[in-house]
Amino acid sequence: MSVLSDLQFYLMHFMPYSDVVPGRPQGQWVDIPNTHFDPAKGTKLYKDYLDELALGDELGFDGLVVNEHHSTFYSLMPSCTIAAGALIARTRRAKICVFGTPIALTYPHRLAEEYAMLDVMSGGRLECAFPLGTGMEYWVNPVNPSFARERFRESMDILMQAWTQPGPTRYDGRFFHYKYLNPFPLPYQKPHPKIYVVGSGTEDTIQYAAEKGYGYSQVFTPVAQQLKSFENYRATATKHGHKHDANSIIISAMPYVAETKEKAVEEAREHVLFYFQKLLRTSAQMNSPPGYMPVDRLRKRLEATNGKDMEITWEALNTIYRTVQGTPDEVAERIAHWCEEAGSSKIILHLHVGDMPHWKAVKNITLFAEEVIPRIRRMAPKTLVAAE
Repeated sequence: MSVLSDLQFYLMHFMPYSDVVPGRPQGQWVDIPNTHFDPAKGTKLYKDYLDELALGDELGFDGLVVNEHHSTFYSLMPSCTIAAGALIARTRRAKICVFGTPIALTYPHRLAEEYAMLDVMSGGRLECAFPLGTGMEYWVNPVNPSFARERFRESMDILMQAWTQPGPTRYDGRFFHYKYLNPFPLPYQKPHPKIYVVGSGTEDTIQYAAEKGYGYSQVFTPVAQQLKSFENYRATATKHGHKHDANSIIISAMPYVAETKEKAVEEAREHVLFYFQKLLRTSAQMNSPPGYMPVDRLRKRLEATNGKDMEITWEALNTIYRTVQGTPDEVAERIAHWCEEAGSSKIILHLHVGDMPHWKAVKNITLFAEEVIPRIRRMAPKTLVAAE
């Protein structure tokens, strides 16, 4: 069966603060004075961004995705649980996806309760993805990055025990000791919401997700690298006896839809470049604090880049990443190809990008929902007939 037969479309928002500080080759993370933040502008941005996500629910997107970052212009969401709570109150049908609070940077029992609360409030619409957190997060949170992965795994064990074993229970680990692990409330969904692990291609993370039987999602990394990661994930999951399907893998894309290819490029280009060249950019020092990355992975990265940042060009973005601009037909064909190539029936769409104004985001979200999704839905029967 083609992955297009059960394709799910998720609308994601980073909620960026677009008035970046110019002349910063090290990026917009960690050490920028917070006096640059204008609360009046922030109020307007939150309204626009929540309106854009709520529009996604009205237009029929299957899920709405929020995530979390700290001390950065890249995102105005230091708490994705607050953003999720706001969306639950404004939506009725879309899944609410927290992709997500870095569990290694918080108390796992508290996160278990907060996510359970969101699941109950939404009537079982919650989905959860757990990231280690970027290296930048460990500069602004008091957790030793050398212990990040070990702490992540212990925290996940605590959360799963809290959700699946009747409390109170006891837990004694290296980082946490609970005499009464007894979260209240418990999730609406039984035994718990759908769980994914978010990574950037580190083999350790892929192996962990597959060994535990969790789903796996990879952030913006080159497509070829992602496809190898997905092969690794599936092979490992099979080895450990875990079932996996097209719903176990989540991919991401950054499309922009307009009346013509030329108009789509014209309207999207500056905002896509702004995202990759300004918001996403960071320095090697900030991205890899001492101990955060396994030595072999750090060595491979340095060998691949020769210790230098990769040049971000328009041509490169549209060659190695899932970015596309075009008519509804062109975008639909590209999205369908990416999903089939990855064997994924769940795709996250970034339809507000960088410093994109509200009107463009609304246009892009609306055209994608009304013109692109129906075209992709109609492709499924053709694919099935061709396969017979």
